[in-house]
Amino acid sequence: MRQLLSKVRMHKEYNVTNYITVSVPQALTSTPHYVPGKRPMAQGETLWAPGEACGTHTTPWALPEPPGGPPESPGAAEGSGEKGSQDSELGRLAGTERSTLALQKQIAAVCNWWLTTAYLDYRMPVVIHSSPGVVLPRMEFSDRQGQMRFAAKLIAGILDFKTMIDNETLPVEYLGGKPLCMNQYYQVLSSCRIPGLKRDTVVNYSRSSRPPTHITVVHNFQFFVLDVYNSDGTPLTVDQLYIQLEKIWNSSLQNNKEPVGILTSNHRNTWGKAYSSLIRDKTNKKSVQSIQTSIFTVCLDAAMPRVSEELYRSRAAVQMLHGGGSRWNSGNRWFDKTLQFIVGEDGSCGVIYEHAPAEGPPIVSLIDHVVEYTKKSEIVRTPMVPLPMPRKLRFNITPEIKKDIDDAKQNMNIMVHDLDVKVIVFSHFGKNVPKAHKMSPDAFIQMGLQLAYYRMYLQCCSTYESASLRMFRLGRTDTIRSCSVDSANFVKAMDDPAKPNVEKVILLEKAVKAHRAYTDMAIRGQAIDRHLLGLKLQAIEDLTSLPEIFMDTSYAVANHYNLSTSQVPAQTDCVMCFGPVVPDGYGVCYNPMAEHINFAVSAFNSCDKTNAARMAQGLESALLDMRSLLESTPKAKL
Repeated sequence: MRQLLSKVRMHKEYNVTNYITVSVPQALTSTPHYVPGKRPMAQGETLWAPGEACGTHTTPWALPEPPGGPPESPGAAEGSGEKGSQDSELGRLAGTERSTLALQKQIAAVCNWWLTTAYLDYRMPVVIHSSPGVVLPRMEFSDRQGQMRFAAKLIAGILDFKTMIDNETLPVEYLGGKPLCMNQYYQVLSSCRIPGLKRDTVVNYSRSSRPPTHITVVHNFQFFVLDVYNSDGTPLTVDQLYIQLEKIWNSSLQNNKEPVGILTSNHRNTWGKAYSSLIRDKTNKKSVQSIQTSIFTVCLDAAMPRVSEELYRSRAAVQMLHGGGSRWNSGNRWFDKTLQFIVGEDGSCGVIYEHAPAEGPPIVSLIDHVVEYTKKSEIVRTPMVPLPMPRKLRFNITPEIKKDIDDAKQNMNIMVHDLDVKVIVFSHFGKNVPKAHKMSPDAFIQMGLQLAYYRMYLQCCSTYESASLRMFRLGRTDTIRSCSVDSANFVKAMDDPAKPNVEKVILLEKAVKAHRAYTDMAIRGQAIDRHLLGLKLQAIEDLTSLPEIFMDTSYAVANHYNLSTSQVPAQTDCVMCFGPVVPDGYGVCYNPMAEHINFAVSAFNSCDKTNAARMAQGLESALLDMRSLLESTPKAKL
């Protein structure tokens, strides 16, 4: 990394410092903090115009004035009297408007760069490789009615959250006293990814002239449209939703239907071709559009194979990530849909979400709200007003589409067998122990990951941890590079018998502080990765020679993340999970609770160097050893 940074500083043709302060920051750091308010943008406007690809920005966002007020117009000092004053004011406003429009274009350009590069141009399947899953606490359903009842409550909870979005009463979130951009909350409902032959798009229908009022429900691979609002605009009650779900269940008892939804699990180019073939038929096109425009999808899953209590969470994680394979629930999905809530017959519950519109924290906030909502006692009983039958979506399966489905099944099963996931509940301590030693819990956990990896491979590796850029308008993420000189010094000293414990503790504290400092830098837009991406994409867009740094081996090594990690804290005792980002790497997600930590570790079976269970065990041992080190070293000695 030192070599990489030195090359950045030495580069002359594209001066990174100038680029960051002139080009990128005008879109990221010079439009800094999201102004407090109910919505991130003007009322009635969205980042992605309804029915348009997200790459098309039509919103004239209201931006804050630059420090010291707007720039003076060229003629501001000329003239005198009232007319001169008016001309001066008009000139000033015109100059501000021009500056604002220029800034809007730069924001749109940077936003498009990231969305396109990170997601829409990515051609691997969204399953495992992109879309995270969330495992919720296990439910105990005594019968099928229990499954339907919980699903009805869950739907009602999501609609309750949607009401806050629609009424613009969603509370603005803060970090360190600074307001965060709330735009992502407005992108996750009524949106869907659309496959393309070389590049995908994302469409958001929530602000169309006729916003969607239906969800889709899938059971036994069969999709249904369920209207969730009454004619007067009020959402259906839990009782009404339960009745409608019962109708759906009774209308989809056959389990031999072709799993059209499994097509969405394929390589994006392959799915793009199959999609073109699928929607040539008018009936199919109408059915697909009903799924795409729906507010969200509910998947009523069949029971998965029974496993021991110890293995249950790991089995639930793969169910959320991919459905378990074509034999089980992988066809009971539409993986392009932004939000899919899964309610299994055996009590397995969770979420899978398509990653392009949002990061984990807004999804988890929605989940926290919904889980709390489902715990409420039901007081209101609904008069039994007859409701229309949910509409079953029809698909005409041609021999060509049948072959595409069979190929998708085969590819899905290969992915399923290759994914190795281990979910553990680290019950020895949670945030309480690091806090007791005045350490950041996240930094402490990250040092545990560094130690576990070093013990397994006797070397450090490039590590990605997601940093939120929501302090900035339309901000997404940057990279916290957890592997540092300080972390390397600590992990190398930890098992060195020649090193006294006092020195090890000092090195641990230094590593934790370095990580905390880098995190603070990243969330304030001062990390290196998104700026380097901007430099690279600007060079490509300008058709100029690519700066040498991007062809350097050190740059490739720095971006080969053997550890791809994310902290996604939640009030709910849940855990998010995702696949590795490189063939020989790990995906690690964690939810630190007060007195325990939920971890999900993933790896690929096709790599003989990685093992999710071994990494999880190594992580547990590392954290315990770090606690022992701190507790066995009296502070008086430090």
